[in-house]
Amino acid sequence: MNRSLASVLLCLLLATGCVGGNIEINSNAIWASGRADETGVSRERLAKLSDGMQDYINRGVVPGVVTLIYRQGHVVHADVLGLRDREAGTALSRDTIFRIYSMTKPVVSVATMVLVEEGKVRLSDPVTRWLPEFEKLRVLKDPAGPLNRTVALTTPITVRDLLTHTAGLAYSFTATGPLHDAIVASELGGANTNIAPDEFMRRLGALPLRHQPGTRWHYSLASDVLGVLVARASGQPLGEFLRERIFDPLGMDDTGFFVPEEKLARLAVNYLRDGETGELKVFDHPSKSTFAAEPPVFESGGGGLVSTADDYMRFARMLLQRGELDGVRVLSRKSVERMTADSLTEQERTLRELPPAFERAYRGQSFGLGVRVLSELGLTASISSEGTHGWGGAAGTWYFVDPTEDLIGVLMVQVMFLDDEKDPIRQDFGTLVYQAIAD
Repeated sequence: MNRSLASVLLCLLLATGCVGGNIEINSNAIWASGRADETGVSRERLAKLSDGMQDYINRGVVPGVVTLIYRQGHVVHADVLGLRDREAGTALSRDTIFRIYSMTKPVVSVATMVLVEEGKVRLSDPVTRWLPEFEKLRVLKDPAGPLNRTVALTTPITVRDLLTHTAGLAYSFTATGPLHDAIVASELGGANTNIAPDEFMRRLGALPLRHQPGTRWHYSLASDVLGVLVARASGQPLGEFLRERIFDPLGMDDTGFFVPEEKLARLAVNYLRDGETGELKVFDHPSKSTFAAEPPVFESGGGGLVSTADDYMRFARMLLQRGELDGVRVLSRKSVERMTADSLTEQERTLRELPPAFERAYRGQSFGLGVRVLSELGLTASISSEGTHGWGGAAGTWYFVDPTEDLIGVLMVQVMFLDDEKDPIRQDFGTLVYQAIAD
């Protein structure tokens, strides 16, 4: 089964590490006793979040949901609802493992900034220093036109261009015409890629860019390329570097590019809605999953990781706390500030090309280094804060970090390509989190 068509132990066992203090259970949700109100979050209003997520389960949109909320130093809400395997009737648990797909991108961006801080990589460096496959790149005259009608690059791709998705690359689903066909034929599927990194780069380097680097934001294979760059610049396989520099220091024990045999029972079934019947059907089952048992041939920096809600909460807390968690510093404060700042020029932001539904969802949003950044609150449908940053995954996962409110939300579901207009579970999750703030 393809990794992608496009491109948690109960808290009672983890009381000290998860939420601290005494545990109170109410309608499946777990709070630190007394902590919700002390951190300015209303317990009564948090019940609306549980009800809202349960409604998505009752309507058959998703089989199960795990949600975590962190504010002012504490996880104030942890909710586990529904099923991990609908067919077997297996309930979700706090330690269920999810395919997080594009939530891999912020992790690889942090890895890149680690190398920047060590002086091994500069944001302004042309990527051909590590990726010679890009030395003969050309640019399509027409993004939808023939592959042999090209012009020369006016400027080389830089590390910054990869981090901001302004490199001129595309995914198959963000390309049109012959370029789309060539990406598909070359089997350059991001998390769906099953070729070695060097061959991936050789094939990608043989294709023209969709537009000139540094001229517009366009969602693409840039983070997969960045993963190859991190591996080459560090001299280590990407997964090994992430484990050594991010996962182990942060205690993200269940995060990686595959699920080992001893943890496979915790991997959720991934679903997809049938286009004709509207029913959920199995898209990727743990018994047949390419995420299972052994490392992949291609460690996808754009979408290859699996994780748990608690693991990703630890990553998000590190970002909220400006690079440090529990006495361990992964990045400097300034690097996190740079990563989570609006990094697009007016031209790059204005000329982005998205489907109408995506464009509506991205109003008021810009991009940092691997994360979406809320830049103009008044243009959004959100009750969030300017400067809030985060990203989601193809199977419905989502996280956000709001430095203004000292707030993090993590949402874990496992249904591919949810319709954000028909079933806006991520938007509703954010609204229901914010409405619970009482201070």
